[in-house]
Amino acid sequence: MTVDLERLRIDRARKPVSQSRVRAPMVVITVVIMMLGAGGLVYRGRVKRLSRAELPPQPVTHPVQPPIGEGALNATGYVIAAHKIEVASKVIGKVAWIGVEKGDCVRQGQPLVRLEDDEYRAQVLQAEGYLETLEAKLAALEHGSRPEEIAKAEADVDSAKADLENYRVSLDRWKQLAHDGIVSRQALDDARGKYDSQAGRVAALERTYELARLGPRKEEVDAARAQVKQARGALEYALAQQENTIIRAPVSGTILERNVEKGEFVTTGFVGDRGAKGYVVSLADLNDLEVEVDINQSDFARLRPNEPAIVTTDAYPDRKYAGHICEMSPEANRQKATVQVKVRIEKPDQFLRPDMNASVAFREMVAGRDEEGGNR
Repeated sequence: MTVDLERLRIDRARKPVSQSRVRAPMVVITVVIMMLGAGGLVYRGRVKRLSRAELPPQPVTHPVQPPIGEGALNATGYVIAAHKIEVASKVIGKVAWIGVEKGDCVRQGQPLVRLEDDEYRAQVLQAEGYLETLEAKLAALEHGSRPEEIAKAEADVDSAKADLENYRVSLDRWKQLAHDGIVSRQALDDARGKYDSQAGRVAALERTYELARLGPRKEEVDAARAQVKQARGALEYALAQQENTIIRAPVSGTILERNVEKGEFVTTGFVGDRGAKGYVVSLADLNDLEVEVDINQSDFARLRPNEPAIVTTDAYPDRKYAGHICEMSPEANRQKATVQVKVRIEKPDQFLRPDMNASVAFREMVAGRDEEGGNR
C-alpha cells in the first residue's frame, strides 16, 4: 500500500506541458477540416456542371399571353331562362286531363291541360238559342207585313166602315123621332154614342192598315239589329270560355314544372298551397338562356353593353360558351353594393340547364375601343 501511495504522489520537479504545444495540433486539425470542406464544395460544383453538359439542351418556355382583353373580369352567377312563362287558366274549373310531364318539349298551340267543360257547353247552347230568337224577330221586321196581314187589315177597315154607316142611318132616324117627340132624349144620346164609338174604331183600324202597308219603322229595325249583335257577342264569349277550358302552350319550349294533378281545381283568382292552383305548368325556351351575375360597383365601369364574354358551368367546366352582355340593370343593389348584369349565351346546347352555377369571364373590347378612339 505504501508503494501505491508513492505512485500517486505528484512529482513537483517535472515541468508542466506548455499550452502552446497543446493548441498547435488543434489549429492544424481545424485548418485541414476547412480545406476538406472547401474542396468538397468545389468538387460538387464541377460534378453538376459536368452532368449538365452531358444532358441535351432543354427549350426555354415563355408564358403564353392571353388574347387581347380575355379574362379582364370574372364573375359568378346562375343560368336562367330569358323568358320563363307560368301558364295559367283563363277560366275556373276542375282538371280533367293532363297531357305533359316535366321535361317534355312542346310546340306552340299544343294542348297541355283540359278542364271539365259541361257548364260552358250549356252556356253556349243557351246563347245560341237566344241569338236565333232575336234573328227571327229581326227578319220579320226587315221583311215587313205579309200580304195576308195587309189584306186582313184592309178588310177590317171596310167592315168597320160598313158598321159606321149603319150607325149613321140609325142616328138620323133617332134624331127624327126625337124631333117628333116619339122617343126620349136619352135614346137619341145612346144612338149618337154608338156612332161616335164606331167612328173611332174605324179610325184605329185605318191606322193599323196603314202601318201594315208601310211596315215597321226604321228605329225598330235598328233596335232589333243591335239586340242581335249583342246576342252574337254573348255567343262568341261563351264559345271562347268553352275553348279556354283547353289550356295550350303559348310558345314552343320545355316544361320546367307541372303544378296540377287530375281532379284539382284551377282558379283565376286566389292561389293556395293546398287549395286551388293559379297556374298549371311553367315552361321556357331553353334555346334562349342567359347568365345572371352581380358585378361590384367598383368593377361595373369596366363593362359596356354587348361586351363579349366566355361562360362556363361548374357541371361541365371543359365546355365554354360565347356570350355577350344583353342587359345592365338601371339601378344598383344598395345592400350588396353590386349591379346586376345579364349575359346572353349565343349558342346554348342540351348540357345547359336553368339555375346551374356559371362563371363568366368578360373580355374588354380593347381593339374596338382603340378604333373608335375611346370607350364604346
